[in-house]
Amino acid sequence: MRTLKLTLAYDGTAYAGWQVQPGKTTVQGTLEAALSKVTGHFVRVLASGRTDAGVHARGQVVGFQTGSELAPDVLQKALNAVLPPDVAVLDVAEAAEGFHAIRDAVRKRYRYVIHDGPVRDVFGRAYAWHCRRRLDDEAMHRAAQVLSGTHDFSSFETSGAPRVSSVRTVSHISVGRAGDCPVFRPTDATSQNRADRKTGLSPSGDDSSVDEHFLLIDVEADGFLYNMVRTIVGTLVEVGRGAEPEHWVGQVLEATDRRRAGPTAPPEGLFLMQVDY
Repeated sequence: MRTLKLTLAYDGTAYAGWQVQPGKTTVQGTLEAALSKVTGHFVRVLASGRTDAGVHARGQVVGFQTGSELAPDVLQKALNAVLPPDVAVLDVAEAAEGFHAIRDAVRKRYRYVIHDGPVRDVFGRAYAWHCRRRLDDEAMHRAAQVLSGTHDFSSFETSGAPRVSSVRTVSHISVGRAGDCPVFRPTDATSQNRADRKTGLSPSGDDSSVDEHFLLIDVEADGFLYNMVRTIVGTLVEVGRGAEPEHWVGQVLEATDRRRAGPTAPPEGLFLMQVDY
């Protein structure tokens, strides 16, 4: 049996999350059905993490074993030929025996997209949280920096997936703006957008003004608790709309109490962007 590592992108709008559930359409079930059809035998996959209903992925990583002798590039083409249009295999590669998509991951990066224009974006509504009031993204960025480093993130964890420890290390967190829906921008786009604002240039490089209604919140860590990113976002939005001061985020972190944090942001703005091994 061979061990393969597959990188997957999907639009989670039509799915009841990643994990197989009786009577429901899930990304895992859809992928396993495609793999079974292509390889000729049932294939069980293990993803780097489970995404909830409505959550998307740009770089989900999946490990599985197969007796198929199809070359990785042939397998990729065959899978994309039978998968629905909202799921795509970006890469298939040979993996070492014993590869474990969860345990072997060293860091993940998530992106959350917020749209705070006065009128909702009709075409981006499944990929961003629409906040009707203009948010102070600079204050949100400053407030977020207290979350960098190694901390107990119990305040940002909702019940549903107990862990041995709630301590995680956040290596990067940033908040910035973009002029259009930034789903497929590089994962360092917030840093570039911040630089663009300082130079007075639009993201395209010219000096025309950009009506920036999309906020990007990028978070990279060695692991994430259940709803951790969405709770961080909900908490930062409280700062962005002026309901709480910037230093409040640090107080929430120190409290290690979920009741002290902001609301859980809706799922449609969340994207799993990248998993590193």
